[in-house]
Amino acid sequence: MAAPDRSPHMISNPLRILQTLDRHLTAPFTLYVYGRSALALGFADAPADFHATMDVDAILPARDLRALEANEDFWLAQDRVNRELGDTGLYFTHLFEDRQVILTPDWLEQTVVLDKFDFTRLRLHRPSTADLVLTKLMRVDPQDRDDIRFLLKQPDMAPGQLDSALLVARVPDVAEIREAFRINCDWLQTIRSYGK
Repeated sequence: MAAPDRSPHMISNPLRILQTLDRHLTAPFTLYVYGRSALALGFADAPADFHATMDVDAILPARDLRALEANEDFWLAQDRVNRELGDTGLYFTHLFEDRQVILTPDWLEQTVVLDKFDFTRLRLHRPSTADLVLTKLMRVDPQDRDDIRFLLKQPDMAPGQLDSALLVARVPDVAEIREAFRINCDWLQTIRSYGK
């Protein structure tokens, strides 16, 4: 089932990218999306501009890296997606190991299955809402902060849940990311009334 139309002839860009990936896969594959594509596809009330994102970002679990590196089917499908959609400006290239992203230690056990789409081989998941907030703390960016405000308004996002996630967050050992996390945590304190 496709996402609701945003205009008479517009399909969600992340959905289009993932439908193309699904078509090129020859075996089942589980993908963990995050970023704007996860917000667009993972929340019923996602604004139209979330669906206009031009790419799909994905997290690669450390436990699966060896199998993924050897998964020629996935890499060929990814290449075919980018070749097929190249003229449109849509792409699927941002793949990050989970240790490169701010997440809780048990993020993988907390993922949400996105099964409302009619994929043949692709099994789609997104991080929990709290983990999605954490991923948005990696840089100081007005768009990421708008995304955080959207996430904080979600019914599955209790204030205590984010507080707990912040306490155990695994922050990559990269100076810029650690500094952005600190600044963003201070900013979160200023909007303590979550959702406002």
